[in-house]
Amino acid sequence: MLTVVGVDGSPLPPAASAALAQAEVVAGAARYLHLAPAGAERVAMGPVDAALDALDGRRGVVLASGDPGFFGIVRLLRARGHDPVVLPARSSVQRAFARIGRPWDDVAVVSAHGRALGPAVNVCRARPATAVLTAPGAGPAEIGAALHGWERTLVVAEDLDGPHERVSTVTPDEAAARTWRDPNVVLCLRDPDAVPDPAWIAGGPPRPGGWALPDDAFAHRAGMVTKAEVRALALARLAPAPGVLVWDVGAGSGSVGVECARLGAAVVAVERRPDDAARVRENAAAHGVDVRVVEGGAPAALAGLPQPDAVFVGGGGPDVVAAAAATGAPRVVVALAALDRLAPTRDALHAYRVEGVQLAASRLADLPGGSVRLAATNPILLLWGEL
Repeated sequence: MLTVVGVDGSPLPPAASAALAQAEVVAGAARYLHLAPAGAERVAMGPVDAALDALDGRRGVVLASGDPGFFGIVRLLRARGHDPVVLPARSSVQRAFARIGRPWDDVAVVSAHGRALGPAVNVCRARPATAVLTAPGAGPAEIGAALHGWERTLVVAEDLDGPHERVSTVTPDEAAARTWRDPNVVLCLRDPDAVPDPAWIAGGPPRPGGWALPDDAFAHRAGMVTKAEVRALALARLAPAPGVLVWDVGAGSGSVGVECARLGAAVVAVERRPDDAARVRENAAAHGVDVRVVEGGAPAALAGLPQPDAVFVGGGGPDVVAAAAATGAPRVVVALAALDRLAPTRDALHAYRVEGVQLAASRLADLPGGSVRLAATNPILLLWGEL
C-alpha cells in the first residue's frame, strides 16, 4: 500500500495522518521528513531511484510538495508499476497566484524541474502569462537573465507557507541580479495588472486552426510581404510550436514571424528599416501575439540574441545565411528571389542537409464580365536546411 501525501504548510488531513501512522517507510524531501512517525524508516529523496527502491513491497508514504499529480511524483510512481492513493494539497502555482489575487485559468504552466530551461523560457517569451516550476540552476535568476530584452514582470514566490515565505515583484534584470531561496515558483507576466478575458479552456486560447493567412492580413510596404503560398511551406519547415524560438531575419512586414507566434512559438524579428520594424510591431499587435523586434542590419544585429531553434531568412545575402547557420539552429529556411544567390546560399548551409523548391503560384483574378484568369506571382526559391 503506497500513499502519496501533498504538503503545503496546512495541517495534514486525517487520511494522511493515518497513512503516516501505519507507514514502514516514508520518503520525501528532507524538509518534510519530520512528519514521519518515530518507527518508520526515513528516506530523503535525493537520488529518486534509490528512494523508490526502498518503497517496493512495503507500506509506504511519499511526502511531496503541493499537488503530487501536477508535474509531480505520481507520474514516476505509476511508471514504476505503483497504483498509489493520492492525497493532494494546494499546488505552488495555485498558492502563488492566490498571493497576488489574480485568476490563473489563462496561465500556461511549464516546468524546468529536471528538464531543460530553454523551452520553459520560450513559453515565457511567447505567452502573456506563464508560471514556471523551477529548480536549482533553473530558477528566477536564470529565467530573468534569459528574458533580457522582453517586456515582462516576474513574481517570485519563495518558500510558500514556510518560515521564510517571500513574494517579490521584479523586472527580469532585477531577478537575474539576485540570489533566491529554494523552493520557489516564478510567475512571468506581460502585464501584471491585466484582467484576463474569460476563457472556456485552461491555459489560454488554443492555437489557431489555420495558417498562411491572406497577404492583406498584414500591413506591408508596397507588396513587400512573404506571399501566403511561400509562407505555408516556410512554416511547415520551420515547425513553430510552444517552447520553440524562431528568428525572422529581414522580417519586412513580419508575416512569417507573426504566423510563427500565432502557432505558439517565441519570435525575434530582425529588421533594418525603422518603418518596417514599426509594421512588424503593428502586425503582431493586430494578431494578438508577442514578437520581439530588433532594429538593425543582419548579421551584426544577430549578435547576442538567444539561441534559436529555427531561423527564417527573408532578406539579406549569403553572409546573413552563414550567420544563421553558425548558430547551430536545427532548422534554417531561406527565401530567395534572385537566382544568382542560390549557390552561395547552399554553400553557406554546408553543415546542413539542404533541400529546396521553386514556388510559382498563379492566383485567380477577376476579368470583366464575371470571368476569371490566372495571375502569376513572382517565383521564389525556398531552401531549407536541417541538421
